[in-house]
Amino acid sequence: MELTVLVFLPVAAALLIMLLPQSQEQNAKHVALIGSVLALALSLWLFFDFDKGAEGFQYVTREEWVNLGSFRIQYFFGVDGLSMPLVLLTTFLTVAAVLVSYSITMRPRLYFAMLMVLATSVLGVFVSLDFLLFFLFWELELFPMFLLIAIWGSGRKEYSATKFVLYTIAGSAFMLIGILLLAFSDLQTFDIEQLGRGEVTGTLLPLGWVFFFLFVGFAVKLPIVPLHTWLPDAHGDAPTAVSVMLAGVLLKMGGYGLIRMCVTIMPDQADDYGVWFVAIGAVSVLYGAFITLRQTDVKRLIAYSSVSHMGLVLLGIGALGETSLVGATYQMLAHGVVTGMLFVMVGLMYERTHTREISRLGGLARQMPLITTGLVFAGFASLGLPALAGFIGEITIFLGAFQDYEWAVLMSIFGVVLSAGYVLWTLQRVVFGPVRHEWDDVTDQHRWWEHSAALGLAALTLVLGLWPALMMDMIGPAMDPILVRLAG
Repeated sequence: MELTVLVFLPVAAALLIMLLPQSQEQNAKHVALIGSVLALALSLWLFFDFDKGAEGFQYVTREEWVNLGSFRIQYFFGVDGLSMPLVLLTTFLTVAAVLVSYSITMRPRLYFAMLMVLATSVLGVFVSLDFLLFFLFWELELFPMFLLIAIWGSGRKEYSATKFVLYTIAGSAFMLIGILLLAFSDLQTFDIEQLGRGEVTGTLLPLGWVFFFLFVGFAVKLPIVPLHTWLPDAHGDAPTAVSVMLAGVLLKMGGYGLIRMCVTIMPDQADDYGVWFVAIGAVSVLYGAFITLRQTDVKRLIAYSSVSHMGLVLLGIGALGETSLVGATYQMLAHGVVTGMLFVMVGLMYERTHTREISRLGGLARQMPLITTGLVFAGFASLGLPALAGFIGEITIFLGAFQDYEWAVLMSIFGVVLSAGYVLWTLQRVVFGPVRHEWDDVTDQHRWWEHSAALGLAALTLVLGLWPALMMDMIGPAMDPILVRLAG
């Protein structure tokens, strides 16, 4: 019951927002903030109430939804140590996204309603334990994302929104084929928990192909090279809050799917594909870092850096060890928080300067000391400075993968060195260096909602960097059943 309330709280807020009369539409932001804060409060209660010593899924809700004879589609929610941290990350970033949207004046009812529907769809992905229910929520996020980018975006917003949808639908088509092939196996079920415990046999195609179909669907969302080209366009043209949600939680749907579905349900195939995961991950780390160095737009630069960081996640998953899998999950959390903060700070800077072109910026530290401080803090967290969130995930992945894949770890470490280069170079060009007098009238413009979002993300970055056991003690036990299946 708790998860049902959590998942549908944002969409309930969306319904209230749409019922507001035209004269009250500016109150949409307050309704969205209340709904998102309530969801965050409930997720925090679930997080700290979670029994880390218990096996299996917790807060389970299971009801028969549709009976199709030999197949049953279930309304089946539950969380474990893998999904619970991602649920908390989603609710936290939803609050941040609402706060940084407080200055939205164009069609605020529709905007905040779509933001709430987006939150519900992502939460549904992380808690669904029926494959068709999972797929329903996976596809639901396309609708609000398309509208949020196409209506409130900038630049080639319609093109970027359409490209995002087409890529996701193409990946989803592969995923649906994989889901149906699993369902028509000898197990005859869409139950993710049952599929993750049993041995899948009797599929219409070899399991290697089933694994490949699911992998493509999740790889598009992660994204990995060469399926990443939608990401810079979507980030570059999306409004700030949408970039926060896109980088913070939507990309994590891909990594979560790879661990929950591909590795858990088909461990033998995961072992066969592991070296390819590692190789593609290392290539993504290097490719993303090199392309990032060439960017002239700050948001596209952060977007390409995400390709590099998600390559580390794929490397950790492919190594198939307890340490590397925990590191991959932790890296998803850290990247969500840190990159979310980067997009918040860049969005605040863009709102004041109306440009993201690096060549036009410079010397902004004098006019915008608070935004500069936040940007520098997030930048150092992104490059993996110890005591901040980014360091823990990276070092854990490297420790877990080094014994079997030294070459991939060494390649990725070089990518991390490049990340330090592009982050420091970007900071030097954007906020330091010679003062540009065209920005003499620009200020920080102290607004509580902006500072609340930035401070909250900075605090969580410190917590994840200084207290990794808070998450790792929950994530680690969730990997034990996966490791048992891999060993068997």
